[in-house]
Amino acid sequence: MCTYRKIFRLFAIISFLLFNRCLRAQTIRLGPNDTIRVELTITDDGFKVPTSELTPLYLFTRMNAKWRRYYEAWNRLKNAVYVTYPYAKAASRIIQEINGELVGVTNRRKRKAIIKAHEKDLRQQFTSKLRNLSVYQGKVLMKLICRETGNNCYEILDEYKGDFNAVLYQGVARLFGSSLKQTYDPNGEDQSIEILTRQAAMYYGY
Repeated sequence: MCTYRKIFRLFAIISFLLFNRCLRAQTIRLGPNDTIRVELTITDDGFKVPTSELTPLYLFTRMNAKWRRYYEAWNRLKNAVYVTYPYAKAASRIIQEINGELVGVTNRRKRKAIIKAHEKDLRQQFTSKLRNLSVYQGKVLMKLICRETGNNCYEILDEYKGDFNAVLYQGVARLFGSSLKQTYDPNGEDQSIEILTRQAAMYYGY
């Protein structure tokens, strides 16, 4: 009987040792997914979160008519913004120059001469280029001029060329379905133009 007890105890000890060895082997031996190194992101609260990039998943589908129209309208607006934005920047710069030269000048003839001189330069630089703009691009240009100067085109004409010319050019704009009194709302109806204008500014290095 003692012999059986000794054998049983020996068997139990051997089993216990083997079981512990297996546990240690399982703990130390890591699987393939346990050895992947990932980046660590520390949150604002100080928590450390493992971070890794997933393989990009590309989904392709046919563009329906609604999204095709949206895409075409976006590209048309993008083209107009990129074409006209340099002109709007130039207009803003020239208006600042005129205002700087008009400071302290009270004589009406001198003020008119200063404005006329800049007008001549503007015609030489931009007349041929602006003639090539479409009506749609012209509308976008007026929006961008308002963005860059803080005044719509009607107010600018009224200030430098008088109310008669402002009214006259406003009538011409109306014939083409436009208006010189267009304002600029970057957070409202002109949000798309604002997004594209910021892109254009980076593209041109402004």
